[in-house]
Amino acid sequence: MMHYVSAEGLTKSYGITPLFSNISFHINEGDKIALVARNGTGKSTLLRILTGTEIADEGKLWIHKDLTVALFEQEPQFDENKTVLENIFHLDHPVIKCIREYEAATEINDGHALVESISKMDELGAWDFESKVKQVLGKLNIQHLQNAMNALSGGQRKRAALAKTLIDIGFDHKHTLLLMDEPTNHLDVEMIEWMENYLNQENVTLLLVTHDRYFLDAVCEEIWELERENLYVYKGDYENYVEKKAMRLESEQASIDKAKNEYRKELEWMRRQPKARTTKAKSRIDHFHEVEAKAKQQVAESQMQLQSKMSRLGGKIIEMKKVYKSYGDKIILRGFDYTFSKGERIGIIGKNGVGKTTFLNILQQTETADSGKINIGETVVFGNFSQQGLEIKEDNRVIEYVKTYAENFPLAKGGSLSAAEFLELFLFPPEKQYTYLSALSGGEKKRLQLLTILFRNPNFLILDEPTNDLDLPTLGVLENFLSDFAGCILIVSHDRYFMDRLVNHLFVFEGDGVVKDFPGNYSQFRITQKEQEKELAIGNMQFAKKKISDVRHQPSEIGKRKLSYIEKREFEQLSKEIPALEEAKKISTEKMSSTVSFEELNILSKNLKVINEQLEEKEMRWLELSELI
Repeated sequence: MMHYVSAEGLTKSYGITPLFSNISFHINEGDKIALVARNGTGKSTLLRILTGTEIADEGKLWIHKDLTVALFEQEPQFDENKTVLENIFHLDHPVIKCIREYEAATEINDGHALVESISKMDELGAWDFESKVKQVLGKLNIQHLQNAMNALSGGQRKRAALAKTLIDIGFDHKHTLLLMDEPTNHLDVEMIEWMENYLNQENVTLLLVTHDRYFLDAVCEEIWELERENLYVYKGDYENYVEKKAMRLESEQASIDKAKNEYRKELEWMRRQPKARTTKAKSRIDHFHEVEAKAKQQVAESQMQLQSKMSRLGGKIIEMKKVYKSYGDKIILRGFDYTFSKGERIGIIGKNGVGKTTFLNILQQTETADSGKINIGETVVFGNFSQQGLEIKEDNRVIEYVKTYAENFPLAKGGSLSAAEFLELFLFPPEKQYTYLSALSGGEKKRLQLLTILFRNPNFLILDEPTNDLDLPTLGVLENFLSDFAGCILIVSHDRYFMDRLVNHLFVFEGDGVVKDFPGNYSQFRITQKEQEKELAIGNMQFAKKKISDVRHQPSEIGKRKLSYIEKREFEQLSKEIPALEEAKKISTEKMSSTVSFEELNILSKNLKVINEQLEEKEMRWLELSELI
C-alpha cells in the first residue's frame, strides 16, 4: 500500500480569522475519507491546498511524486466556447482523442467518420475504456454532446463536470487521489446510488465533502471533522462519528468546567496582588491566561430546542380537486386530487423534469393550473424555501437583514427569541452577525435564507431541495426544528437521510401526469421499487435467454438483420461476450462451493456480483438489438 499524502502543522487564515491551526493528517492508498464541518470553516480551502491552487500559511505538506490529485469542485470551471464533448474529453492522449472522435461521429451519425473512428478504436484497443465512458455518460444522463457548454443549466453543468472527473480518473492514472466537494448536488437518487457503486468498484482513494449521510456511509470508512481550528479523526461510519463526537464534547465540557473553577481562584489571586511582580508571580500570571482561554471555550453544540408559536391552522387547509397541468405535449398533472390534513409531512420524489417544482408553484398559486380547483384555507401561511437563493436588495449586515422580517421569534410556551438569539441557534455567532451579506459563503447564504423563512413563522412549509449547500451541523439544527414543527411540511429532496427522518408518506411523480401516494418514507419506497425492478428484470432475462437460445440455433438468420454497421458489430460482439460471461459465472460458482478461505470467498463473491451485473446488462442490450430484427 502506497503512502500518498502527509501534512504536519498546517495553518491557514484569511485576515485575522483562522480557518484551521496546526493540523496534521495522513492519506494512504485506498483510504476513503469524509470531511465534515460548518460552512466557512475551511473544507474547500483544505481541498485546494491539496491540489496546490492555494498554499498554507504554515506547516509542511508532502505529496507522493507519482500521485495525480483530481478535484471535483462545487463551481466547476469549463472552456465556455467549446462543446460538452470537447470539455469532457479534454485530455491530449491518443485513446481519449479517438473516443472523442468516435462519440462525435455517433452523435451526428456521420457514417464515413464512424468507420474511421471504429478502425482507430480497434487499433488502439480502446473499446474497454469506451464502454466505461458510455456507462458514465448514460448514468449521468449527459446528452447532446455537440451543444456549447454555456448553453447548459446549472444541474447539467454539474453532471458534465462529474463525468469529466470520473473519466479522467478512470484513464491512465495508476495512483489518483480524488477530492470531491458536494458531488451529489443536482443528482437524482438513482444517479447517487449508481455513483456509490461506481466509487466502490473503482477502488479509488477519496477525500469527500458531502452533506448526504447515506452516501457518506456507503462510500467512506473514516470521518475527519474541522471544528474550532482543529482536525478530529473518527474511524467508522456516520453513527459512530456522532457517538464518539458526543463523548468528546462531554469530556471537553468536564475539562472546561474544571478550568472555570481554577480560573475563578486565579482571578481572585490576580486581583489581590500588588503591582510589583516576582518571577514566580509572572509565571503564575502566564498560567492564568492559559486557564482563562480554556475556561472561555464554547464547546456545546447549538441545538434547536424550541417550539414555534406558529399561526394557528384552521380545520380547512388545502384541497386540490381534479387539477390538470401541461406544457404543450408534456403532461405534469392529470386530474390530481388531494386534501391536506394538519401536521402532514409529505416527501415529493421523481426524476428531474417531471414537474415537482411546477406542482409546488401551483399549490401556492404562483402558477395557474389548466383546470381544476385549489381551495386554500384562510389561516394557511406559506413558508417557501426555493432553489432560487437569498433575495438581496442591498448589502446589509446579517443581523440588519433578519430584522427587516421581524425583531422577535415568538415561542409556543410564551416569551420570544430576539433576532440575535435566533441567529445563534442557526450557527451564526455574534461576530458573524455583523458580517455583510456579500462576504458570506454560498452555504452561509443558504442557511440565512432558510433562517429568514422560518423566522417569519409559517404554518405550511414548502422546502425545495433544502439540503443542497447546507453543512451537516446546520442540517442537524434544521432537522431538530422540523421534527417539532406542528404545521404541514412538503419536501422535495434527493437527500434520503433527511427524507427518512422527516416524512411519513410520499407523492411519487412517475411522469406523464401520474402521481402516486406511497405510504412510507424514502428507504421503504426504494426497497419496494427495487423488488419490483428485480421481478421485472428476472422476467426480461428469462425472455432474453429464450430468444438468445432460439437465435443460437438459427445462425443463418443473423445475416438478414436490418442493423446499422455499428449495431451489427455490437450484436456480434455481444454474441461472443455473453457465453464467456456465463462460463465465468459457472466457474466462480463452482469455486465458491469448494473449500476456500474467507478472504478468497469474499473476493469470489464480489467477482460474481460484477459478472452477474455485466451479464444482465449485456443480455438486455442483446435483447434491444434483437428487437430491431
